[in-house]
Amino acid sequence: MKKVLITGLSGFLASRTAIQLLDAGYEVIGSVRNLKKGEAVMKIIASQTSYPEHLSLVEADLMDADSWKTAVQGMDYVQHIASPFPKVMPKNDDDIVIPARDGCLNVLKAAAEAGVKRVVLTSSTGAIGYGKSDHQRKSIFTESDWTNTNDKKDSTAYFRSKTIAEHAAWDFIKSDQSGMELSVVCPGAILGPVLYEDTSSSINIVLKTMDGSAPAIPPVGFDMVDVRDVADLLIRAMEKTEAANQRYIGAAGYRSFKEVAEVLRNHLPGRKIPKRVLPSWALRLFAKLDKSVGAILIEIGAERKMDNSKAKQQLGWSPRTPEEAIKATADSIIHLKLA
Repeated sequence: MKKVLITGLSGFLASRTAIQLLDAGYEVIGSVRNLKKGEAVMKIIASQTSYPEHLSLVEADLMDADSWKTAVQGMDYVQHIASPFPKVMPKNDDDIVIPARDGCLNVLKAAAEAGVKRVVLTSSTGAIGYGKSDHQRKSIFTESDWTNTNDKKDSTAYFRSKTIAEHAAWDFIKSDQSGMELSVVCPGAILGPVLYEDTSSSINIVLKTMDGSAPAIPPVGFDMVDVRDVADLLIRAMEKTEAANQRYIGAAGYRSFKEVAEVLRNHLPGRKIPKRVLPSWALRLFAKLDKSVGAILIEIGAERKMDNSKAKQQLGWSPRTPEEAIKATADSIIHLKLA
């Protein structure tokens, strides 16, 4: 039985990837920063798979290089999904860039020394389509595009951290002599069925539209994708020979928040879903009151669309539509009584 280490097991994407790896016959070891807290997540994952006995935990921290040397021992593959994501963007980029970059390198170095066959890094479309001119922001982006981290007007600290960490990973592989392979997946805004209350920030696209906290719709949008399809792509990038040292976009289609609201209104006719779209000036004013909103201001006037044809053609990836992902998110939010 092949062994896979998943970093940051408690995360939305990592927990879903663990379930799909277990169902595919892998032994999965999930890293958590605290074993006691990790046990609660482990129970939830165990309830979603027929093979809970093949899941175990290991304690590791992104900034503790020695912890990864222990965690990667005996692993065939590593799925490096963990990355810091603050609810409010820090004033100092280093607060998020350093743990993202150095944590990635700590995992890669330990994996190379331990003889791991391949590491799959979860990056982001945030490492592809940002730091662009007004004209470029309405382009269709491919894996050859990179975010310009010097342009802070059209990027966030989180997107800069993902870009810098991914660049560092590719630089490491170029100089590494161990023969270890790297594959990178860049997901869009990840939606889909929520397993427990501590969800990813992208779920707020649906949650805030359903729970009454957003009386109007922000005039923005993202290229979206279902978490189950990102997990599927991560596994394809791990298993398939042709994915060695390749980069893949994992996004299923651009949708505005207005389109998300329309899907929810049709899917949940008994729910009060906002119809009015906020003027851009009002969103900017609101962002001064709620700092967590500031990160989406750079999406005003942009329609960053991603070309996912490489993943489809090379790896046979076939994602659900964003509409399916939106509905699945909503159904799980209702099931968990989050809204």
